Amino acid sequence: MLGTSRFPRPRSRRRIIGGLALSATLIAGTAIQAGAAPAVAAATPHRVLFDNSKAETAGNADWIISTSQPDPLGENPSPQSEDDWTGALSSWGVALQKTGNYALKTLPSGGTITYGTSSATDLKNFDTFVMPEPNVLLSAAEKTAVMQFVKNGGGLFLISDHTGSDRNNDGADAVKVINDLMSNNSVDSTDPFGFSVDSLNIGTDNPRAIADSADPVLNGSFGKVTGSIIRNGTTVTLKPSDNPAVRGLVYRTGSSGNTGAFFATSTFGSGRVAFWGDSSPIDDGTGQSGNTLYDGWNDPAGTDAALALNATEWLSGAAGSGDGGDPTPCTAAQLLANPGFESGSSGWTATSGIINTSSGEPARTGAYKAWLGGRGSAHTDTLAQTVTIPAGCAASLAFQLHIDTAETSSTAYDTLKVQVLNGSGTVLGTLATYSNVDAASGYAPRTFDLGAYAGQTVTLKFTATEGSKLQTSFVIDDTALTVG
Repeated sequence: MLGTSRFPRPRSRRRIIGGLALSATLIAGTAIQAGAAPAVAAATPHRVLFDNSKAETAGNADWIISTSQPDPLGENPSPQSEDDWTGALSSWGVALQKTGNYALKTLPSGGTITYGTSSATDLKNFDTFVMPEPNVLLSAAEKTAVMQFVKNGGGLFLISDHTGSDRNNDGADAVKVINDLMSNNSVDSTDPFGFSVDSLNIGTDNPRAIADSADPVLNGSFGKVTGSIIRNGTTVTLKPSDNPAVRGLVYRTGSSGNTGAFFATSTFGSGRVAFWGDSSPIDDGTGQSGNTLYDGWNDPAGTDAALALNATEWLSGAAGSGDGGDPTPCTAAQLLANPGFESGSSGWTATSGIINTSSGEPARTGAYKAWLGGRGSAHTDTLAQTVTIPAGCAASLAFQLHIDTAETSSTAYDTLKVQVLNGSGTVLGTLATYSNVDAASGYAPRTFDLGAYAGQTVTLKFTATEGSKLQTSFVIDDTALTVG
């Protein structure tokens, strides 16, 4: 259709059904203190490495699962309580060990973080790497190792403390160490995880979890997370424009959105990242003689045990993480309802009349397509569908797009945005923006990687905005969101 206003909209009113929500099935759990063993252990345990190479026991800290390193089983091969292993993180370690689904090791003091070497504690041998309040800057080679590990499918658990918590007096606290890892590495220093650690010392707060019954960290098999505790800690500032997968799960009182996130998750490459803003929640109150410790693990003001354990569970199931991969393998599927519009508006939320059989802009296949724009007057059309992308899955969005226009200028007067939104309607990312300048004959295939949104319920939204004069038509057909 060239150089004319759009045909009159069809008068027939099709019932527009709300967005499709394919909810992931979550395992119901009960919050635990030290972990309950499952009926059947995993055939291949998830491999978790806890770091102790960056002064994690300096000063009054004792962030280790056991004094037996690298193998905690040397202290007790069958621990049943937190005191069977020695360390302020012994509750965390024992809880995982008792399930039978995890193989735990520690990178000892004096060790070096590596990736792709023959060392038994090389990150290549693990699914998750836990850095509990690191107090020494990583070397350039170590930062490369960590970033490559995550990029290739590993899970990274970063736990900070408040600014100024330099326990070994070397000029670097956990805030500085973590920010340096993300902003000064050879793999990707352009805000790779989508957040930065705030230079704050928040004295006391009891942050609450967001309302999301589908998030795997808040609703994992170790129990439901309702909140956490801050006893001198910090938060992160989220930057979804840099990484649309970043998400705040627990927020400082009075905060929301992109500021004040106390616990956050993200992805990078094929891997996953979790951040916690204080070491107090992981402290179980036990440890080596001479340390003054605080029992945040069992503090009734938070559900810290469930949060730590669920996050470890999620991180250890990162896509492509090797033998300890996703405990629920991804099944290949196409997730969009009515992808070719042949059932009219079913499954889609759309501006009235844009899903039609008009010959003015024919469908690519079948009879129906979605025709946005084409009016030649100031107007906005939208087309959307909500879908849950299973955790651990590769995912891609594909559709066929035809653009024609009566505009003759090289200026983008009319646009089509393809965006991903969360349940609150916040834009997580803009996949593409097309305009009248992109007009061409016929349909063209468009494909986008949605792997960054695995484990989330998101809305895919097309928004066409026309100026006040000449028409531009954006015609969409044969959509698909495939996972596998």
